[in-house]
Order: sequence, then structure tokens, then C-alpha cells
Amino acid sequence: MTNAITPKPGILKIAPYVGGESSLVGKGCVHKLSSNENPLGPSPAAISAFRAAGDMLARYPSSDHMNLRQAIGRVHGLDPARIICGDGSDEVIAWLCHAYAGAGDEVLVTEHGFSMYRISALAAGAKPVEVAETNRVVDVDKLLAACTTRTRLVFIANPGNPTGTMVSARDLARLAQGLPPAALLVLDGAYAEYAENFDGGLALVDGRDNVFMTRTFSKIYGLGGLRVGWGYGPAAIIDVLNRLRGPFNLTSVSIAAAEAAVQDRDYLAHCYDENSKWRDYLRHELSAIGIPSDFSNTNFILARFQSVAQAEAADAALRASAIIVRKVKGYKLPECLRITVGDETSCKLLVSVLQNFMKETI
Repeated sequence: MTNAITPKPGILKIAPYVGGESSLVGKGCVHKLSSNENPLGPSPAAISAFRAAGDMLARYPSSDHMNLRQAIGRVHGLDPARIICGDGSDEVIAWLCHAYAGAGDEVLVTEHGFSMYRISALAAGAKPVEVAETNRVVDVDKLLAACTTRTRLVFIANPGNPTGTMVSARDLARLAQGLPPAALLVLDGAYAEYAENFDGGLALVDGRDNVFMTRTFSKIYGLGGLRVGWGYGPAAIIDVLNRLRGPFNLTSVSIAAAEAAVQDRDYLAHCYDENSKWRDYLRHELSAIGIPSDFSNTNFILARFQSVAQAEAADAALRASAIIVRKVKGYKLPECLRITVGDETSCKLLVSVLQNFMKETI
């Protein structure tokens, strides 16, 4: 008997997302540098707000996230009515694909772009179209050349993951200006807070009706375990996405913690400074032993090795010392390892291990 219950086209083409490892067999305590988490954790104010919200667990959470949206609006100078909050920015990305792309439509993603763009496009029934980057940097001219009348969404992570590189504001504006009339440019600003003097694309969103921005509390705010993200865009798009959003998609404790976190600007600045210090240390020390990386605008570096075999061997050496980093073969960078910027102890240990590794491989 033939089973007639089948998923819609595209679903079975999805390779399930695999997160960074968090444990190693035989290693009780590990240095996890595989998921771009903030080693300092969340703001003390966010932790206090989380605990206080525990007294209200019997009550449904806010269905409109008004207090959180107002807090985000105050901090960034935005209209709260044009902000939408999701279960991580991944949920906002999924809404965009379901709302604006389907069968016969195309969604542009870049060669080394975040894998959730492709997954969300396929889940919506659309066709993801991969566009080559140039030296691990998004190439606006190649994106414009790839656009067709079927293009509905163009996803760019800026700064990029797993590359850490950025597209200039001028090039982003040129891209937005050159898109087909029915296409929406989506700027994923998950790492925007780590880039110096960068607004995540807010000015471009405000100046156009075909640009949307997503952000997250999972990175510099240290709230990855709560899954809170948000989007900002034209009022008409926010209205559409709110029709897809579940009424209680965020928990009370998530809302409370995120509201406190976004307003603790002193702690944000502290996290930025610490990340910059140890990111520069990693990049400099690894470069000195023959492991280069592009300048990173994020909380990780993309270490480039001489070959795939060398990258694999370096990963094995790190794992033997209880250090977990991220292989990025799935992002078409098999000769690279993505290394999260950890605390002082983790960063110095990693450098020591790789110094010994490089000496032994000469």
C-alpha cells in the first residue's frame, strides 16, 4: 500500500540544523567555543528579572510583548509599533519566508550564509538560490546579477556567520536600490552589537520600504537559553508577520529577562570591551603561528588552515585538550575552524594547544 501522506515539496530536502557540540566523551569539563555564546553570561539585571518573573508562572505571558518592544524602542530610538518579537530571530526569519515566499519563488542566500535561511526557504516551499561570495565576503554585484522576477527574499548576515566579515553601508544601500520590486532585503544583525559603530542596518530600514532587520538576545546579551529575537521593518510587513505569530510565542521569564538585558547598557559595553580584547588576542596570536583569519566583527574568528587535513588535525588536538570549536565544512569552508571568543582561560589554553600543534606539524 502506497502512503499518500507526504510532506509538501522541499521539506525532505532540508538537512536538519546541527548546533555546536557541548560535551566530549571522557572529558568531564570542557571549554565550549563552538556556539558563539557570551562567556560572561547575561546581565545581573536580566538574571534578577528572570528570577522575579518566576512568581508569575501560572499566568499567560503578554501576547503583544509591549513592555519589551518599548524597551527596545527606547534603547535604539525606534517606533515600538514597527518591532516584532520572536522565539529567537530564527522564528522571525521563518515568518518572513512563510509570508513572502512559496512555490515558484526564489530566496537568495550567500555561499557561506547562515544555514537557517535555506532551511526556512525550503520549509515555505520556495527555492533557495546560493550566490557565491568573494574571499568570504558577501558580493553585492553577484547578488544583483542573481536576482530574477521570481526573487522574493534576499538574506544577508551582517556581520556574517561563520565568516565574521561585513558588507559596507554603501553596498547595502546599492543592493536595496537594485532589487526587483517584489523582493525584500533581510539584514540579519545577530552580531551587530559586536561591530564598532554599527546600527545593524536601522538607517537603511528607516529609509526604504524593502528592507527588514532581525536581531537576537542570544549573543552579546547572553540569553541563548531563553530564545528571544526581534525584527524591525516597515509597518506593513510587521502587520503581516503578526498575523503569523502565535499569541504566546515568548514566555514571561524570557520577556522579563530580555527587557532588563536590553536596558543594561553598562553591562553591554563591558561585554563588548572584553570580547574585543580577547578576539584581537586570538587573531594576533594565531596569525603569528601561521593560522590567519579575516578581521572579525563578531564574537568569533574563522581560523584558516593550510588544508582540510590540517584543520581536521587541529580540531582533534583541541578536542584532546577538552576544547570544542566548530567545524564549518557544511558552510563550504572545510579548511577552517570557527572559534568562539571565550574567557581569558579558554583563549590562552586554545592558543597554547595550537602553538604546540603547529610546532609538531612543521
